[in-house]
Amino acid sequence: MNIILLSGGSGKRLWPLSNDIRSKQFIKIFKTEDGEYESMVQRVYHQIRAVDREATVTIATSKTQVSSIHNQLGSEVSVCVEPCRRDTFPAIALATAYLHDVLHISEEDSVVVCPVDPYVNEDYFTALKDLSDIAQKGEANLVLMGIEPTYPSEKYGYIIPADKEEISRVSTFREKPDAETAAKYIEQGALWNGGVFAYQLKYVLEKAHELIDFADYQDLFDKYDTLTKISFDYAVVEKEENIQVLRFGGQWKDMGTWNTLTEAMVDPSIGEAILNDKCENVHVINELDVPVLCMGLKDVVVSASAEGILVSDKEQSSYIKPYVDKISQQIMFAEKSWGSFRVLDVEEESMTIKVTLNPGHKMNYHSHERRDEVWNVIAGKGKTIIDGKEQVIKAGDVIRMPAGCRHTIIADTELKVIEVQLGREISVQDKHKWEWPM
Repeated sequence: MNIILLSGGSGKRLWPLSNDIRSKQFIKIFKTEDGEYESMVQRVYHQIRAVDREATVTIATSKTQVSSIHNQLGSEVSVCVEPCRRDTFPAIALATAYLHDVLHISEEDSVVVCPVDPYVNEDYFTALKDLSDIAQKGEANLVLMGIEPTYPSEKYGYIIPADKEEISRVSTFREKPDAETAAKYIEQGALWNGGVFAYQLKYVLEKAHELIDFADYQDLFDKYDTLTKISFDYAVVEKEENIQVLRFGGQWKDMGTWNTLTEAMVDPSIGEAILNDKCENVHVINELDVPVLCMGLKDVVVSASAEGILVSDKEQSSYIKPYVDKISQQIMFAEKSWGSFRVLDVEEESMTIKVTLNPGHKMNYHSHERRDEVWNVIAGKGKTIIDGKEQVIKAGDVIRMPAGCRHTIIADTELKVIEVQLGREISVQDKHKWEWPM
């Protein structure tokens, strides 16, 4: 099975745990059998592997998410990077060309496209295999998964099948309706359109060439910023006459709001939190190193991170976005391919950051022109390379790097460092990468 997982979004509806770099699919809230926590992208990836160990999984995403993906899934996972945002049709066209030209998937093979962040069980991925098999037969150009509705939702578009068979011809589509209209659609046997579909690779390649002038994957990548922004639904699905839908009646939830996200939590709290016995339907996610105490609350979500603190009625949490849009601050936490960092303090001419490097990982060899840096090693072992000179480091060591010097740090074990940046112009743009010195 060939799967393209669409990983996008800025995640403002799940502030303060998500931001422009850390989208909702990277928040670790799902408890595993060993008591650890995993994110949506980790959960979906592991579920795919459980159903089809040999599946080719490619994640289509933006540049800002690549580090988080590699951090959570490893450096070997296949990633198709969009140079910039151009909506779902260009993204799927680019990913399809990537499968064909880079991974050398045959034009005759089927491909399944689905979002990276649904809350589902393994039967969903069994249905994806069925979807792939149906597309492979070639009886229809597109095969959609239609979700059996559980209520008249205003958030989803609707698929109207021609009959009530498990696999049906699609009669028509309906845009997101109001609740009353949605109820009428459901009475007609309508299904939610969850953005899940399958096709033979050659079909989307042909559609891409019809709408875009390009030679191959690399050519499409190079001219990506010139492409028209358009969704796959508008560009392809709603114009296709030979289209089928496969019904899916299993669990399927969109984890798009705090209300729906907390429904998937096994425990009422993650992190250091105390809830007294008068609390009802209260959930806390605390990423700070201070306790959160809740007394007598009902139907409330509390979320605390380096980005801020949210205390909200669960129903009202769905309306968070316009308020978060007014908040402007630098990123305080981010996952990188080598580990993560958390901003501890910001002054006019200094910034203090806690850096955690995963074992066996390293930063790029780089320099800064307008700031000095000091690394205080607080845990672990590794080494630094400063202007080509290697030095073994351990807890208690202090390394000073004046502006202009080339430097990197390499972790043998998990390595924790307090990094102090000193300068009048501290900026993420002040970074120059150099070739590896060793």
